[in-house]
Amino acid sequence: MVSLGCPKALVDSERILSQLRADGYGLSADYAGSDVVLVNTCGFLDSAKEESLEAIGEAIAENGRVIVTGCMGNEADAIRARFPQVLAISGPHQYEAVVGAVHAAAPHTPSPYLDLRGSRGDEHDLRSQPGGAVEDIGGFGGHELKLTPRHYSYLKISEGCNHRCSFCIIPSIRGDLVSRRPDAILREAEKLIAAGTRELLVISQDTSAYGVDIKQEPRLWKGEPVRAHMTDLARALGSLGAWVRLHYVYPYPHVDQVIPLMAEGLVTPYLDIPFQHASPGVLRAMRRPANEAKVLERIHGWRRICPDIAIRSSFVVGFPGETEADFQYLLDWLTEAQIDRAGAFRYEAVTGAAANALPGQVPEAVKEDRYARLMAHCATISAAKLAAKIGRTLPVMIDRVDSEGGATGRSQADAPEIDGEVHLRDTHGLTPGDVVAVLIEDADEHDLYGVPTA
Repeated sequence: MVSLGCPKALVDSERILSQLRADGYGLSADYAGSDVVLVNTCGFLDSAKEESLEAIGEAIAENGRVIVTGCMGNEADAIRARFPQVLAISGPHQYEAVVGAVHAAAPHTPSPYLDLRGSRGDEHDLRSQPGGAVEDIGGFGGHELKLTPRHYSYLKISEGCNHRCSFCIIPSIRGDLVSRRPDAILREAEKLIAAGTRELLVISQDTSAYGVDIKQEPRLWKGEPVRAHMTDLARALGSLGAWVRLHYVYPYPHVDQVIPLMAEGLVTPYLDIPFQHASPGVLRAMRRPANEAKVLERIHGWRRICPDIAIRSSFVVGFPGETEADFQYLLDWLTEAQIDRAGAFRYEAVTGAAANALPGQVPEAVKEDRYARLMAHCATISAAKLAAKIGRTLPVMIDRVDSEGGATGRSQADAPEIDGEVHLRDTHGLTPGDVVAVLIEDADEHDLYGVPTA
């Protein structure tokens, strides 16, 4: 399988492969040994679509038998126009269609020695609900396959999004919000932890909106009701003993209720909030909340309650109509907000997005200049914030160890693959997933350096 795009697509890939493994199929490490190749595509940006098409082309050239799924699967005509030999095409989270296509392309003879379905029970089957969402896949209880290291796992709590941001086509690809039941999520989380997961990365298109579509209906979990609401779910997940990291959080007022849980140690003190911009005019053009002053007040309030909270965000530069004054407003806002971890994107027109029709398209050279200035500004903020941690002792989760006494891990302020790392010296006997106390000795713009205290 070739899995492209965001962590939400990675979870889709895990579910597809888990079902196929249960049906007796195995994974090949290369094209040559595969009966069929699955390509899980990304369709968020035109550049991502082109990357997906390149991946399909490579798979066809190397193997010839290719099944396509994922976000770009909604553009089946475009895929077939370029690659008419593709065996089957399906859209995002259409798990049954993908599994059926594999069975058709590479029929499998059932075997009690290879098939796991009979030992799993019906609750483990992929069951699509109206709109394509999955009610429950039975968690990761014993036979399911993960594409992340053993010690951390993505936990998807919903599909789709109710927002209609002018630059985004996700609702047209993945539909409106469809939330999973809280008891199903908690069952999956518990099984992941039992299998070795030490960190749960909670993901969705809009984590803050979790449960809105099902009217926050409570479900019993170990005899106690748990509402389908971000705060209640975060509290319940935190009781399981793993780090719980919240991603894709939209800054609704009720997000404030999660901060005390971070101060108590139930939830990892980290919020991933894609603010996108700060200029009121640009935010209005994006169709996003424009009360940036209120957001600043709330950020300051969060830090008063939980001083160690780390805030990650992403920003778009060069959005249609963005002036130099708008961009300077964003830089000034970042200085005030002191965002811990920031990423940036140059605005890119997306086929089907409302923003394509906006006036004031920004020249590519200006986008590049603003991107470079924004990243330099954020690096300066990050360097100062990390330097302030020198001399402190922080909990660090180990991701990798080497044979020379070194190790690499992450603090609670760092999500895997997108944030910084903590580089350790003089480590002995550590394994990935261990959480150790580390004295911070040095820092740069992105990473920390230290030594275990014991």
